[in-house]
Amino acid sequence: MSSSRRPIYTNPSASTQTSSFPSVEGLSKFHTSLPGYTPTPLTYLPSLARELGVRAIYVKDESNRLGLPSFKVLGASWGTFRAVASFLFLPLTVSLEEMGIRAREKGVVLFAATKGNHGRAVASMGRMLGIESRIYVSESMDLPTKERIRSEGAEVVVFDGDYDQAVLEALKVSREVEGGLLIQDTALDGYEEVPAWIVEGYGTMMGEIKSQLAQMDLKATVMVTPVGVGSLANTVATFCKSREHGVSVIAVEPDTAACLQESLLAGELTPIETSYTIMDGMNCGTVSTTAWPNLQRLVDASVTVSCYESHQAVQYLAESSITAGPCGAASTAALRRLAAESSSLLTKDSVVVLLSTEGPRDYPIPLDVSADDAVGLTSVLTSINSSNPTLSLTDGAGETQISDYLQSWFAHRGIASNRVETIPGRPSVIGVLKGTGEGKSLMFNGHIDTVSLASYEKDPLSGTTDMRDGKQVVLGRGSLDMKGGLATALAAVATTKIDDSPLRGDVIIAAVSDEEDASQGTRDILAAGWRADAAVVPEPTSEVIAHAHKGFVWVEVDILGVAAHGSNHIGGVDAILHAGRFLGALEDYQIRLPVDDVLGPATLHCGLIQGGEEASSYPAKCTITVEFRTVPGQTEESILHDLQNLLLDIQKENSKFEFAAPRATLTRPAHKIDADHPLIKQLADCTAATVGSKPEVQSVPFWCDAALLSEAGIPAVVFGPSGHGLHGKEEWVEVESLERLQGTFTRLIREFCA
Repeated sequence: MSSSRRPIYTNPSASTQTSSFPSVEGLSKFHTSLPGYTPTPLTYLPSLARELGVRAIYVKDESNRLGLPSFKVLGASWGTFRAVASFLFLPLTVSLEEMGIRAREKGVVLFAATKGNHGRAVASMGRMLGIESRIYVSESMDLPTKERIRSEGAEVVVFDGDYDQAVLEALKVSREVEGGLLIQDTALDGYEEVPAWIVEGYGTMMGEIKSQLAQMDLKATVMVTPVGVGSLANTVATFCKSREHGVSVIAVEPDTAACLQESLLAGELTPIETSYTIMDGMNCGTVSTTAWPNLQRLVDASVTVSCYESHQAVQYLAESSITAGPCGAASTAALRRLAAESSSLLTKDSVVVLLSTEGPRDYPIPLDVSADDAVGLTSVLTSINSSNPTLSLTDGAGETQISDYLQSWFAHRGIASNRVETIPGRPSVIGVLKGTGEGKSLMFNGHIDTVSLASYEKDPLSGTTDMRDGKQVVLGRGSLDMKGGLATALAAVATTKIDDSPLRGDVIIAAVSDEEDASQGTRDILAAGWRADAAVVPEPTSEVIAHAHKGFVWVEVDILGVAAHGSNHIGGVDAILHAGRFLGALEDYQIRLPVDDVLGPATLHCGLIQGGEEASSYPAKCTITVEFRTVPGQTEESILHDLQNLLLDIQKENSKFEFAAPRATLTRPAHKIDADHPLIKQLADCTAATVGSKPEVQSVPFWCDAALLSEAGIPAVVFGPSGHGLHGKEEWVEVESLERLQGTFTRLIREFCA
């Protein structure tokens, strides 16, 4: 079955490549001398071999290497040993005890940046040598991981930046500290010797695998290795291609951190921006400069996997008594994908070695990102709590989790995404399916926040399908408003990618935060410069094309009095009583508000009134909040001007009437484009071609972000699914409506951007 996911990268020329894998003097002796050394197990998986139709599959289980839950200590220990020996001019025959004494005398301090296991391994070596170590970590690292590094005696330095920035900071500080040594597996310009030693250290693992297979009279034909910065993969690749009968090298990365695959596709070392993954140790944006030339030449296939696939592999390995974390299980996930896509690298005679690089650890259970259809996507998105934290008194979750999911969904398909987060915890995500640049761009703008879950009667995060009013529906808070609409746009993009339809213009999916309150997300992306030739906002319109809606202005008016005891009728002035004069004048003003030929009359209502402290006192202030629902031509300035004049007229009639200048607290423009606009005609034609009839074109009573888009010069229409229960105790979106919209939007993309 066709899929929209990014393809496996293959390098046919790698099968003919060869490499040298030098025997490193003293390496084996060094590792075997470390306390607790024993070869890690190579575990047979007969059931998986039968399932995938290969001769044998083995897992190199690195869940306990020298007392640490990762292979990293092999490279970190040798890299540290070599770096300290070089710094102190010591021979490689020196004992750890003697090295520790000399290192303490010279004030040696070890530095490293880490996602977890490498830094802990460096800290462990520091503890063995009795010297100080400082490990730089990102502020996003979880507390248990930091504590495990501290348990090795290290100072953990929390850095405000990502992993790659932490590496640069650790390098900078290590050069400023007398006796400072950076032990890093990432090679940089001018810093390549230590990373090369770390790569050498992993040779011990390769030697173990060779020996363990030889005992069974077997030779590997395929080896699958995780890739972060590429140090381990470099060792694996050079080892595999040094064998008499070359071993195929399969590299695996997270969808969201595929720096090797992006470099392979570009044909040159290409740094990338990564996003969330449970495979923390592989969340790297740059391949090591030492590893890159070898990986470019020697890797036979580059496979990316989702967090969900890695999680499934963790569970599968656990059933076979292999304890692995997500990074370790990624190799199993990659092999499953390789087999599912009928790779020529796997045959009935294949002997496969999977490198499981880490032991078990806690991580959030991920959601599946494989859904390409609108109904499946609506179910998943609805199951994510993205309630708006500033909208109501009930605590909201915010948009972080759903943004992480969307970035993973885009990355799974090789679609570029950008995160805009001007307010922490309130991100928006923009995914871009690139065209050639010669056509018109189309934006789908959908908000990812919902109203509070507290008012929902049953399970607000169910996302399940059921029957309502004789129709199949998806249930849950936000299913209709508006995760269903956003899902139809995502599904249309996925369908377009599956069909490999040539596009000249870009398709932009703007999944924005905070529409239910202050529209922070759409304002953020516009401020960041995102634009398109046209936009569709798939808010729920029951499949009616909405070309206009009113705007709104919230105005606060303070009517002032004089506070006094209730018995002091001479000194006290009643602000609440005087507010009545304003309310009466406001009622008269209301009938003079303008009328639009499409939207009808502008309106106002008093939404809030607050005043007084207690019944026995004259109130000093009464504040009235008025909401104006506006039509084109009305502005914040014109409304404030009118209210100021209205208040002055009252004051002329009553000298004791006092007030503060009216102030607007929130303003949103009205939205209106011509009913015969080309975008509307094209959307109507696409709908007719998909469902057999053209939709109605009319205005809608609610406000949405289409107004902000139009104000920014992007012609926008509102067109979304049918359902029931907006902001209500039960909410649902109709399945057939989602399917119709997916078809319509797919056709619109092809025609508008072709």
